[in-house]
Amino acid sequence: MLKLLQVSFRRQVWRSVCSAAAGEAATRGAAAAARRVGVRSCTVDPDVAEQFVFLDCAGLEEEPDEEQQLRVASGSGSGFGSGSDRQDRTHLRALEGQLQVLRGGASQGAGPDSFMEFQDEDFPLDERLIKSQKKKKRKGAEPKGEHRVFGTADAGVAVSDTSCSGCGALLHCAAADLPGFLPSEKFKVLMAAGKLGGATCQRCHLLTHHHKALHLQLTRDQYRDVVRRVRARKALVLLVVDLLDLPGSLVLDLPDLVGTNKQVVVLGNKVDLLPADAPNYLQRLKRRLARCCQDAGFGPQVADLHLISAKTGFGLEALVSALQRSWSYKGDVFLVGGANAGKSTLFNALLESDYCRSAAAGALRRATISPWPGTTLELLKFPITNPTPYRMFRRQNRLKEALQQTEAELPADELRRLQRLGRHGYLVGRVGQTFRSGGSRSDEIQFDPDSLAFGEDGGSQKEAAVGSHDEPSANDLKDAHWLYDTPGILRERDVLQLLQDQEVRSVVPTRAIVPRTFVLKPGMTLFVGALARIDFLQGRKSCWFSVLASSQVPVHVTGLEKATSVYERHAGHALLGVPAGGSERMQRFPTLVPQDFSLEGRGYLEAAADITLSSAGWVAVTAMSGERVELRVHGPEAAGFGLRTPPLLPHVASLKGERLRKSAAYKPLRAAGQIHGLKPSRN
Repeated sequence: MLKLLQVSFRRQVWRSVCSAAAGEAATRGAAAAARRVGVRSCTVDPDVAEQFVFLDCAGLEEEPDEEQQLRVASGSGSGFGSGSDRQDRTHLRALEGQLQVLRGGASQGAGPDSFMEFQDEDFPLDERLIKSQKKKKRKGAEPKGEHRVFGTADAGVAVSDTSCSGCGALLHCAAADLPGFLPSEKFKVLMAAGKLGGATCQRCHLLTHHHKALHLQLTRDQYRDVVRRVRARKALVLLVVDLLDLPGSLVLDLPDLVGTNKQVVVLGNKVDLLPADAPNYLQRLKRRLARCCQDAGFGPQVADLHLISAKTGFGLEALVSALQRSWSYKGDVFLVGGANAGKSTLFNALLESDYCRSAAAGALRRATISPWPGTTLELLKFPITNPTPYRMFRRQNRLKEALQQTEAELPADELRRLQRLGRHGYLVGRVGQTFRSGGSRSDEIQFDPDSLAFGEDGGSQKEAAVGSHDEPSANDLKDAHWLYDTPGILRERDVLQLLQDQEVRSVVPTRAIVPRTFVLKPGMTLFVGALARIDFLQGRKSCWFSVLASSQVPVHVTGLEKATSVYERHAGHALLGVPAGGSERMQRFPTLVPQDFSLEGRGYLEAAADITLSSAGWVAVTAMSGERVELRVHGPEAAGFGLRTPPLLPHVASLKGERLRKSAAYKPLRAAGQIHGLKPSRN
């Protein structure tokens, strides 16, 4: 009997525990659902909302003289990614010079904390070290967002002449804080086995597989020096501009870096993340981008302008066709732009398009991409396809056939890919490959369609095509022209430079931006995370504040008299979100500096101006026509916040749902994605 009572009591306790856990899970689920729809708590109750009733590229103006060409390295030599040309030797000498300075402190004794924590087939770990490391308690761990270097350095080993296939830096094991570092344990093994050619440096490995960034000893001038190599080359410049940070992402001293004799094709990237605020908004964005180039001083050099998405492929087929028609095969092409503008993503996308030679595409490694500025450290390249009449004819036929396809006729894997991209962006494009040899039996003799085109390198050729992953032969690269990915130009004032790893990933948008609109009365404050504070000081009527930023950055509205205490209490915590890490993190974060702005309203259907928050996005302010609005914007001085007029998306306030009950917020609405280059379905 006693045993029966004990069993019954245990069952009753277990039911109570399960009920409590279920209630807690339901509460967490409701909170998570509220966060997903963008609902934020608000300490105010505003009044009822008011009612919203390419030109062909000509020749260069001047050619570099012979002496200049001898001084500048040529990137189209006989080597393919081997680092044997003059520019690599120049970089090698510069790197060795830095090593001389660091020689004394570069060597470190091997200890139990210095072995590699990631493993591959070429670098097996010592099991004894692993076991000893597991037994130790993690005391004095590195602060959040800072990552230690794994492995040991050996300054006595010479720098190699092989470039990292991810960022382009020369590989070495001499000093951990220089670009191209590999731990000596791995570097020596790969060097002895002759496998260094396909390796990536430790920084690229951590960026790609662990989303961690190592800080290197590089200055803004060192990034610019790499781009200045374009000056003495016959080349076309593709300027990649981040539309989310316009005009801040423009390279203002572009003529000084590439020369005034270069023609420029401007590419407005990340257009897939911007919502359509009105019909023909893409044409308005192109006009605005052209005006920004004129204001920056290099407008006369602009030969063409495209809106693209390197991530979803929107506009890339039109870009390739325009480049093949206008620039053709006159010289090399260079991707230039600010840090985090999307150059490496575009490089990888063009690598998988008709712009890259089919014989080389399979053998090339993709560039390392990440939200951290300054990922690419040296020049990466791939050979450009010569647009002969045969190739152009085949390509046009493929594009016409693709336009006749419907979703039902697409392969299942491609349809799933397009649908996934449609969830991430508003605009999706299809990028195909005309001259890529498909899989076949290994005993069959295959021919590369490129090699059969008359006019390739001066005549028709018949050559067996290389396998999809074989190194291109010397004949494949004879007289080739190249597309280069250059390092991103670091800005002097950018909010990303103030953030840690996880914070950068939260701030940089990777999905379509859904505008979050709030109605504010004078005497109210809007927080965009803990990065920016906007005070509505004076005005007769309520105004609309539309936040266009990453959905992972919280937005909070409160009264002006409570704003200071809210920031002091919640900065670094969940309510304001970014930065994260509590009061200890905020002690290292710069103080917010105020600056005042005065706006004049243009009506409830058109925003008056944008408050730009650097790489974090912007806030569009919409006020009644003729209404004078006084604002005070608080932000870190090094972030470069400012005012943009006219606004980039002037009708963004109309992209909202119903007003949330007893809240200053409106229900956010997300438009459906559009797939371009696909025939609409019949049903």
